Amino acid sequence: MVILGAGESGTGAAVLAVKQGFEVFVSDAGSIKDKYRKRLEYYDIPYEEGSHDLKIILQADEVIKSPGIPDDAQVIRQVREQGIHVISEIEFAGRFINGKKICVTGSNGKTTTTNLIWHMMKKAGLKVAMAGNVGRSLALQLAEEEADYYVIELSSFQLDGMFDFKADVAILLNITPDHLDRYGYDMANYIQSKFRVVRNMGTSDSFIYCYDDPVLHERVPGMEIAAEHLSFSLKEKQGQTAWREDNNLIINYKKNKITMSIMDLSLQGGHNVYNSMAAGIAGQVLNIRKELIRESLSDFKGVEHRLESVLKVHGIQFINDSKATNVNSVWYALESMNTKVVWIAGGIDKGNDYSMLTGLVQEKVKALICLGKDNEKLVRAFRDVVPTIVETQSMEEAVRNAYFLAADGDTVLLSPACASFDLFDNYEDRGRQFKRAVRNL
Repeated sequence: MVILGAGESGTGAAVLAVKQGFEVFVSDAGSIKDKYRKRLEYYDIPYEEGSHDLKIILQADEVIKSPGIPDDAQVIRQVREQGIHVISEIEFAGRFINGKKICVTGSNGKTTTTNLIWHMMKKAGLKVAMAGNVGRSLALQLAEEEADYYVIELSSFQLDGMFDFKADVAILLNITPDHLDRYGYDMANYIQSKFRVVRNMGTSDSFIYCYDDPVLHERVPGMEIAAEHLSFSLKEKQGQTAWREDNNLIINYKKNKITMSIMDLSLQGGHNVYNSMAAGIAGQVLNIRKELIRESLSDFKGVEHRLESVLKVHGIQFINDSKATNVNSVWYALESMNTKVVWIAGGIDKGNDYSMLTGLVQEKVKALICLGKDNEKLVRAFRDVVPTIVETQSMEEAVRNAYFLAADGDTVLLSPACASFDLFDNYEDRGRQFKRAVRNL
C-alpha cells in the first residue's frame, strides 16, 4: 500500500496500515515535518520526501491520498491511469471501525459543532473520540486508542475519497461557495462532494441538516437518502426537529422535548444557534439525557481560532477568527460585531466572490488590513467601500497597523476569508501568530 502525503492524515494512515499488517510506503513531494518523520521512524515505516518514486508508487494495490493533494496532481493522474484505486485516509480507517460514527460537514460551523457534540458525549460519560479534520487523524486515533463513538469532522477533500464509508449519524450544516479552485470553479462539483456524507446510509441511520440553507432546502427533498431526515430551522416550525419559538430553542425528537432560552446558549449569534440545534438533535439521537444536553449547550467554551476573544488593549478588542477561510465565515463574523471593525484579511484566494460582504463591510469596517503575498483581488473588491486599506506581508506588521488604526471601543478582527499557506503553515499557525503579536503590543 502506498500513501501519498506525510502530514497528519498520511502518517496516521501509515501507522494504522502497519498495525493492520499491510506493507506500507509513504511518499511526499515536499519536506516532511519533524513530528511526522519521527512518527514514521518510530513505526519503522519506509518513506521518501522531496519527490515521488513512480516505480514504487505504480506497483501499489491501492493508494491513500492525503486531502491536501488535488485530484489533478500529476502523480494522481498517473496512478489512476494504471487503474490503481485511490482512497482517502477516512475511507481506509472506516474499514476497521467498530464504534458508531457521527460525521459532521458543511462549509461553516463544522469544527464548532464537532467539538460541541464531543463535549456533550464526554459529559455523558461515553467512550468517545474526536478526529478527522480537527485534532488528530481518524486513522491514528483508531490505531492508538479505540472508542465506542467517533465524532468526525469531514472536509470536502476528505469526502472526495470516500466510497464504502458509512456514517451512522450525518450532519450537513450548510453549503456555500468554498474551495472552488479545487472544484473547477464549479459550485455543482462542490455540492456533490458535500453530499457524499450521506452515501451508503440505511434506514436505521440519521441525517441531520439545516432546512434554512438554500442549497439543502432545494436538494434534499429530491434525493434518495434512506436515513431518517431530521431538519432544524430558525424560520420554520412545521416539520422541524429543532426550531426557534420566541426566544426559545426547542428540540423535539420522538416526542422527547427540550426547551431552553437562546440567551442560555454559550455560543451566541444566529449561526451558532444552528450549530447548537444540530448538536442538540445529535445528542437526542444518541439518547443523551435532556439535562445533559441542555447543560452542554450552555457551558461549552467554544473553539480556538473561531471568533476567539484574545485581549483588550487600550479599549481595543482583538478577536482571532483565523479559521474563517471562506467568505461566508467572514459574513458571520462581521454580522456578529457590535462595534466599528478594523478587519485583517487575505491569504490564498480560493475563487472567492467578496460581493456578499459589501453591505456589512460598508456598515461596520473602518479599515482593511490586507495580509498576504498577493492582495490585489481583496483591494479591488473593497477600495470603493472601505476608507482605509493597508497592505502587509507579516502578522506583526498587520497587527501593528490595525492597532494604530483602531480607537478605544473598536474591534480588530482577524477573519481572513482565505487559506493561510502563502505566509503560514495553516490556519492554526496564523491564529497563534496573531495572538502572539497582540500580546507583544
